[in-house]
Amino acid sequence: MTVPNRRRRLLAAGTLLALVRPATAAPQEMAAAIAAYTGGKPPQTGRVTFDIAQLIDNGNAVPVTIRVDSPMTPQDHVPGIAIFNERNPETDVVKFTLGPRAGKAQVSTRIRLATSQKLVAVARMSDGSCWQQAVDVIVTLAACIEGEAM
Repeated sequence: MTVPNRRRRLLAAGTLLALVRPATAAPQEMAAAIAAYTGGKPPQTGRVTFDIAQLIDNGNAVPVTIRVDSPMTPQDHVPGIAIFNERNPETDVVKFTLGPRAGKAQVSTRIRLATSQKLVAVARMSDGSCWQQAVDVIVTLAACIEGEAM
């Protein structure tokens, strides 16, 4: 009997073979990824606005916007913004590179979220400081699902 037919027969009989759950990174992996991005400097809270819905119906394409309070001059600008998460298969969601000619320190994109989790946006400033904002989101329909036998 082929695998697809066997699976159909078992599912029709109501037998559960394995649970499907998202592959997750541990919170300490997210902290290590943030430390690598900031060069080991602990980021301060503030100056970063993380705009994302708190309740997300579908984790496959979640719109996010990150804004950083900065004049974006050659002397005072944001060279980088990154988003990190604790429960997706990879802790680094996205990293943006900016310069003073960007005009404003704002980025928007869509990301995939495996499940309800904590997200952190980190901004590196031209003076060497790092700033962050963390948000907790609830995802009702997960993305990034990988099968895993239990």
